[in-house]
Amino acid sequence: MSEEPQHDGNLPGPQHGPPPADDDATRPRPALPADDDTAPPRPARRHRFLPGRRTVLGTVLGFLLLIVGFLVAGYLYVDIPPANAAAVKQSNIYLYADGSRIARDGAVDREIIALSDIPSTAQHAALSAEDRDFYTESAIDPQAMLRGAWNTVTGKGRQSGSTITQQYVKNYYLGQEQTLTRKVKEFFIAIKLDREETKEHILAGYLNTSYYGRNAHGIQAAAHAYYSKNAKDLTVAEGAYLAALLNAPSAYDVTTHPENRRRVVDRWNYVLDGMVEEGWLDRSERSRMRFPEPGAVKPPAGLSGQRGYIVEAAKEYLVQNGIIDEDTLRAGGYRITTTLDRSKQQAFADAVDDQLMSKLSDSRKVDRFVRAGGASIDPATGRVVALYGGIDYTQQFVNNATRRDYQVGSTFKPFVFTSAVENSSTTLDGRPITPDTLYDGSNKRMVQGRNGPTGYSPANEDDTDYGEITVAQATNKSVNAVYAQMAQDVGPGKVKRTAIDLGISSSTPDFTPNPSIALGVTTASVLDMTDAYATLAAHGRHGTHVLVDKVTKNGEPVDLPERTPGKQVVTREAADTTTSILQSVVEEGTGSAARSAGRPVAGKTGTAEEDKAAWFAGYTPDLATVVAVMGQDSKTGRQEPLYGATGLARINGGGYPARIWGQYTAEALRGTPAKSFDLELARNARQTQEPSTGPPSEPAPSPTWQEPSEPPPPTFTVPPPEPPTDIPTEPTDIPTTPTDEPGPTYSTLGPYRERGYFTHGYDSGYGYGY
Repeated sequence: MSEEPQHDGNLPGPQHGPPPADDDATRPRPALPADDDTAPPRPARRHRFLPGRRTVLGTVLGFLLLIVGFLVAGYLYVDIPPANAAAVKQSNIYLYADGSRIARDGAVDREIIALSDIPSTAQHAALSAEDRDFYTESAIDPQAMLRGAWNTVTGKGRQSGSTITQQYVKNYYLGQEQTLTRKVKEFFIAIKLDREETKEHILAGYLNTSYYGRNAHGIQAAAHAYYSKNAKDLTVAEGAYLAALLNAPSAYDVTTHPENRRRVVDRWNYVLDGMVEEGWLDRSERSRMRFPEPGAVKPPAGLSGQRGYIVEAAKEYLVQNGIIDEDTLRAGGYRITTTLDRSKQQAFADAVDDQLMSKLSDSRKVDRFVRAGGASIDPATGRVVALYGGIDYTQQFVNNATRRDYQVGSTFKPFVFTSAVENSSTTLDGRPITPDTLYDGSNKRMVQGRNGPTGYSPANEDDTDYGEITVAQATNKSVNAVYAQMAQDVGPGKVKRTAIDLGISSSTPDFTPNPSIALGVTTASVLDMTDAYATLAAHGRHGTHVLVDKVTKNGEPVDLPERTPGKQVVTREAADTTTSILQSVVEEGTGSAARSAGRPVAGKTGTAEEDKAAWFAGYTPDLATVVAVMGQDSKTGRQEPLYGATGLARINGGGYPARIWGQYTAEALRGTPAKSFDLELARNARQTQEPSTGPPSEPAPSPTWQEPSEPPPPTFTVPPPEPPTDIPTEPTDIPTTPTDEPGPTYSTLGPYRERGYFTHGYDSGYGYGY
């Protein structure tokens, strides 16, 4: 047997075990002819355009390096800046027209205190409201920022997603503007501040710089503003309320915005519940808590006397005329020169003190309700030269010169007559309305319309029947029956239009065009009424009143609205004819106390319903002034009648208001010559006519105008220096006693109801339904 040949495993031959693998990579492939169409196609490469793993990894690393580079660069190049202007606000300076100072306002009400002087419960309340993870989180919370941005974009409300550190940076170092640049700076400053300062330092800074409303910046000022105590004495419930304010400082003040009470209480509960969840407050203690009512709003210090009223009026003027917005004004730094004359301002305050306040007694409860307001305007320029807001801004916070919640009474009647002359109005039987037009002044006379009775029958004072009476006499005696009918004859809508043209704001409450408009149920402000009477003094030319003369900041002037010349809103004849009958009111009627001014005067008295306010509105050729005495309970805020005030049975416009007016005007115009009114009266101003008794039986004839003879110049007798002692009792302009006979029923007055006659309850046949 021959021996088999030996193989080394690398040569062909019999093999033991599995055959060697067929390695396609090393086996030579036969070449195919180039034109061989029968060759099988080459498999296509899959995912040809997708980046490889190295590309993806490189992109991610590059992006991360870019972010890191951005963060490093931002951290290196964004420094912690000095405090911003809002954190170190300046004061606003208010000046009289001569440059002398009235008041300093706008200084930030802030007192920096240590964190140790803030109770831990108040600290925790702020954290519960704004940032519960403050002590454990970094300076920024990206997740919260993204959530806030998403909520803002999706319409769930603007949310910053900022931590307390970021809010502190915004308050103290930056500003409130919503810009990308500011947010980027805030981001890096917060990171740097968090590394360089302790959490306690940041929290103390936040609590000392946050705004709480009521001009209180910082928790110490807020504790005084809302609870009249130091921050260290705040209870848990009070600290939680202050923390709730951080979300909406002004809107969440339940004293000034009671309509938001439910939202405020909900927010307060949210703060306390969060404290329980975080272990900062015992649940049993939480369950016993009741909402801590904040105290009343207190005016800032340094604004006593008339200063506070002037400052508030000037601020309102600047904001409402779009000169400076409220937030910018609050930041301070403005020098504001008003149009007020210092000597006239003092003369007004002296007249009120001498003629009214000196007569009050603590022993009479009703005397505590007495308030006074006044304003004075130069008719030639529209400049407000004096403004009386009340006895003391620190005692009576509401400005009685600008408030619009008291009826003006019969001081509105001249606007009815002006409208009658302006519109060439006639009585129902076609006679032109002039000072000598005769009307039926019977008590509770039913006002007649073109289509019959209106269902409105106002009473005269003391139910007096005047019978046939001229318009001039009816003005002297404030006869309600005559002026209600006159308003109907002219058209209540036209009367309202004339009043607005003269200067009454179109947004004045209770300004409904119906016959009662003549009796002054509208509640215009003293300043509004002064503006309107100044238009009459200016022969029917009106320019919006001016209270601020000049504003500067850092020496640079601030643009003020361009002053346009006065516009002729009613004809000179209409204004001057009204002036002629208002002169008679002072010479022969209820306004005789105003003769103490010692010069020609035109004016009108007025008394509100239930004697809650008494007015005198009047003017000389060079000064228009309105004075009102009002009744209000300072504790409840309710309007109160003035029966028995100063020991008198009644307070009416011909009494204290006219006396104040007379003393003030005499002093304000001291040293200037007394001027007579230069009047151009309307045609037929002296035509004697028959009384208007009702609708004509035949169509009314067209009025025939006649050229009147030259009217005699107005006469004037200088009265003795002391005001007359026999002041007549002025009629109350708004009746309060119902008629003895029932008026038309509501169901029978459909046509008049549709025309709006029953807005104030005319279906009762009397009164105003207040």
